[in-house]
Amino acid sequence: MPAAEPAPSAPRRPFATLVCPQCADELTPRGDSLACPRGHSYDLARQGYVGLLSGGRHVPSSDTAEMVQARADTLSGGLYSHLTDALARLAAAHCPPDARVLDAGTGTGHYLAAVLEALPGAVGLGLDASKYAVRRAARAHPRAGAATWDLWQPLPVRTGSTDLLLNVFAPRNAAEYHRVLTPSGTLLVVTPADGHLAELREPLGLLAVAEAKKDRLERSLGDHFGSAGAEVVGGPLSLTREQAVGLVLMGPTGHHVSAAELRERAERGLPDRCTATTAFRLSVHRPRAGA
Repeated sequence: MPAAEPAPSAPRRPFATLVCPQCADELTPRGDSLACPRGHSYDLARQGYVGLLSGGRHVPSSDTAEMVQARADTLSGGLYSHLTDALARLAAAHCPPDARVLDAGTGTGHYLAAVLEALPGAVGLGLDASKYAVRRAARAHPRAGAATWDLWQPLPVRTGSTDLLLNVFAPRNAAEYHRVLTPSGTLLVVTPADGHLAELREPLGLLAVAEAKKDRLERSLGDHFGSAGAEVVGGPLSLTREQAVGLVLMGPTGHHVSAAELRERAERGLPDRCTATTAFRLSVHRPRAGA
């Protein structure tokens, strides 16, 4: 999707990098909505996010309210603090403190908020297909905004307007991510590493981490990005049975199995307390020139 380059004097607000999904013109506040010069308008919900998926459009792969609640409970409880801290550290190491951050697949905005705390002058925009997620993401941090969007479609974001793009357990639209990043920008990708939550796989029916996931990631990005390093973080967690259910429910298994079914499986297959190991692969990527 063609999009205009950002004006040098564009205000530093979370929605400043957004463009109209229909015509790619600039979006500016107009009452309780964002509108473009051609008259396309998008409502700002009372929770603070902007709905860009018009006509009540639903993305089948978007997280349900139950999955989003499980994610909020898990992350607020600090179970993925290794990942949160590592993302904030890498963001500070690779980006200017006044970066423009895009979180593609933002979920509740938890990771975006941590990154913005590490970059004191930054502003952030989170995109997610789930309205239940962006309701939370819009309020995750004072310098963050959120909008509903399908990441497999051309992004409603200005070309070259983003310094840092976060992609945490979310779809990877490599061509669009390359387009919206500045030439010196950074893409941070998080995927599950080998052994992630392996102890829960059999008793709860957790979907397995695909073999050769690292190679698949590099192939999916290789035409547009070069690798600039990677690391694996994580460790053992001591969990209640309910916490174990929440970890599984907030992931891809949650699209296929209900919370009630997961709790039944946990009652049959897990003790009151159990141990599970987290393993996250964080990879840093730079845009290829001319890609």
